[in-house]
Amino acid sequence: MSEVKFTSGYNFEGYEITEYLGFVTGQTVNGANFFKGLAAGITEMSDEESEKLTTKLEQSNEIAIEKLKKVAARMGADAIIGVDFNYIQFANNSVGTTATGTAVKLAKKEQTDPLVMKELYVSNYYNRLVPRPVKVKLAGNSKGVKISADFFNYNKDDIKAIRADVELTNLYEEKLVLKNLDFVFEKGNITQIESNEIDCKLPAKDIMLIKDSKVTISKYVTGTGVYACNDLPVNVTLPLHRLAALKEKRGIDAVEKYRTDGMIWTCNCGYVNEAGSEECMICGRKQEDMKSTSNFNPDEMIAKMQTKEYVMEIKDVLMDYIKDIDAGYRMQLLEIMESGLQYEKTRGNMKDTVIEKVEKVFEGQ
Repeated sequence: MSEVKFTSGYNFEGYEITEYLGFVTGQTVNGANFFKGLAAGITEMSDEESEKLTTKLEQSNEIAIEKLKKVAARMGADAIIGVDFNYIQFANNSVGTTATGTAVKLAKKEQTDPLVMKELYVSNYYNRLVPRPVKVKLAGNSKGVKISADFFNYNKDDIKAIRADVELTNLYEEKLVLKNLDFVFEKGNITQIESNEIDCKLPAKDIMLIKDSKVTISKYVTGTGVYACNDLPVNVTLPLHRLAALKEKRGIDAVEKYRTDGMIWTCNCGYVNEAGSEECMICGRKQEDMKSTSNFNPDEMIAKMQTKEYVMEIKDVLMDYIKDIDAGYRMQLLEIMESGLQYEKTRGNMKDTVIEKVEKVFEGQ
């Protein structure tokens, strides 16, 4: 730094103190009779006399500061903090001005450019053996935004690259389609593959507004060739929060709840299998592993709860089904009802909140 900074405070905006070099002093002495006759008649001082005295003090301070800065500069300081002035009157009526402070070394703070990041589960899927998009990741700052994607690779093919369109939806239900993105993979022969980051035409300030992503593949490259993907993906039917809960319980590629009508059964991966198939044709999940440990159907109970108005009535519906519900869920559901009853006394109707909590208990089942 070319000139030593100084402040009566203890820091400088945009800088950090890296070293304290020690206490420094700068002094100047005004000539004799500086205060001559002043003490006796201070209350009668004219405006002109007051202005002259103020000017002399300011000049004295400036000289003391310059000397203080020279002392600090010789020490290798960039700045002086805690600067203070003191005045001393000597016996011969001369006055000394002393400036003191602490010499320090400074370094400019790096300008922070916070990285904004968000991960989104993909809310559509392909119902056959092609790379399945499962997650879109956004990361950006003032310099730009990067996008990457994870795919579920059922066959563990050596995927080199995937070209796809990505549709992003924000909280205002506005959509942005990013066309022909080329996702490239360093390791493509494992079950879940992660692409490298690529540039994305999305302002960093908009990242936190994005709530949903859909991916449509046009083609992909493996070690054996280039393959077109002409199918249209299927949209997930679950609400986004329930989709997230399903994935946490059933795996990153899960998109549908298991269900069966005796003739066919729908796997968690979304593929519809014939009743005689013990394993899913797409993902290999076993039907027995997905079946509930009881014949209880939570959707039927929740549908009846939706027709009621108050928590007391919703609890009555629960009690009609309680004996069929797995023991591991019963206490949790009863606690939800009791809590809802208490809050309803002070906060008004709690129907929607209680039903949402009940749904969460059975998400993934």
